[in-house]
Amino acid sequence: MGKPSSHKRKRHFVKKSVASVMLLNMLMLSALPAMALAEGTTATTTTTNTASTTTASKVPSVSSLQLQVKSAVLIEPTTGQVLLSVNADQPLPPASMTKMMTEYLIADMVKKGKFKWDDVVTVGDNASKTIGSRIFLDANDQHTVEELYIAMAVGSANDATVALAEYAAGSEQEFVKLMNETAKKFGMKTAHFINSTGLDRADMPEKYRPSAEGETVMSAMDAAILGKHIVQDHPDFSKYTAIQSYKFRERDKNPIINWNWMLEANKDIPNFKAYAYPGLDGLKTGHTNNAGNCFTGTAERDGMRLISVVMGTKSEAQRFTETRKVLDYGFNNFEIKQAVAGKSKVEGLDSVEVKKGVKTSVGVVTDAPVSFMVPKGSDAKGVTFKTQLEPADKLVAPIKQGTKVGTITYTYKVDGIEKPQTKTVNLITSDEVEKGSWLRLFFRAIKEMFGDLFDGIKNLF
Repeated sequence: MGKPSSHKRKRHFVKKSVASVMLLNMLMLSALPAMALAEGTTATTTTTNTASTTTASKVPSVSSLQLQVKSAVLIEPTTGQVLLSVNADQPLPPASMTKMMTEYLIADMVKKGKFKWDDVVTVGDNASKTIGSRIFLDANDQHTVEELYIAMAVGSANDATVALAEYAAGSEQEFVKLMNETAKKFGMKTAHFINSTGLDRADMPEKYRPSAEGETVMSAMDAAILGKHIVQDHPDFSKYTAIQSYKFRERDKNPIINWNWMLEANKDIPNFKAYAYPGLDGLKTGHTNNAGNCFTGTAERDGMRLISVVMGTKSEAQRFTETRKVLDYGFNNFEIKQAVAGKSKVEGLDSVEVKKGVKTSVGVVTDAPVSFMVPKGSDAKGVTFKTQLEPADKLVAPIKQGTKVGTITYTYKVDGIEKPQTKTVNLITSDEVEKGSWLRLFFRAIKEMFGDLFDGIKNLF
């Protein structure tokens, strides 16, 4: 057979070339969605680790304490963990524990420079007519902010408290607005204040009673939350709350005695040594006929601080004996253990994808350590975690080191405590990623396109 003519060979080559181009175009078009997705938005990614389900050692039941209270709570402030709870969310009259909010706000105003501790306060009519626990201020008496603050914190002086509230806000009711606003900001769910002192409405000077109905109420949990803010936002609180006695005026025959019998320093005072508690340096007592006897206490041992609240005990002494039970329960049974170190890698999540960068991915670590309250002498075993990543389209170079890419929530359950402990920290990039040049990104796109193309061809067969 002879060779085909040059015309036939040329026509056959053209047909073959056209077919090849058409096939290539079809395959390229089929790869375009994948290429577009590589630069588009992806859904938020959630990963859960459930490999470990072991719970920690069991702690004694709260009922074993046989607390004689209307309500009580015990928290560790740095983790926020509730270690003990008895009717803790029930709103009750807090009596002079109300003054913790006044103390917080006055100290905060000094801290922020609104006025100074040595500023002089002129006592007004409202303060001079305020009854109950007091230092017998007269209208136009003058004392420094610090002198009145000590009288309030140590002796629970109602008249000194009102004088400070009026000095800080112009009137007691304007100050009360700040108290209620701050309670909401702190997440205190039941707290409602009608005055700066905790006195019942009927015991306030009639002229200065609020027009709105109601009384001051605050749950044990809200008191603990307030105590938490005091010790964390004003770590020098004990400079005042731990004062055992204070002579307010030179002419006074007797000094003000701190109503808090549990102060550690009282271990050498004959009348109080039976109540003195190691490490205790605050916070505030309270008593009215309606409230009974209340106490928000805080103590620190071996680097761990606890905050306790008892409300509605039948006597002054009982509020301290019940507080001892509550604090002992915490210190004897719990300790803080670090479960995850800061800047830790996450199992199963070494890196996340980065778009338009010199690198296509970046390492991920936690931004802070995670600690839990654990049964004393045990390890923080049985911790599980859940990750939540940001949408992928937000991770576009350039990206700085430490950029947030999501969150991780750790959960730890102690047998004997109703609610599991949870702590959420951020996931951040461990390195920086510079933006890639247009040439690098172009060739990367070509590479990805042909990778998808040949994967598509391979899958046809």
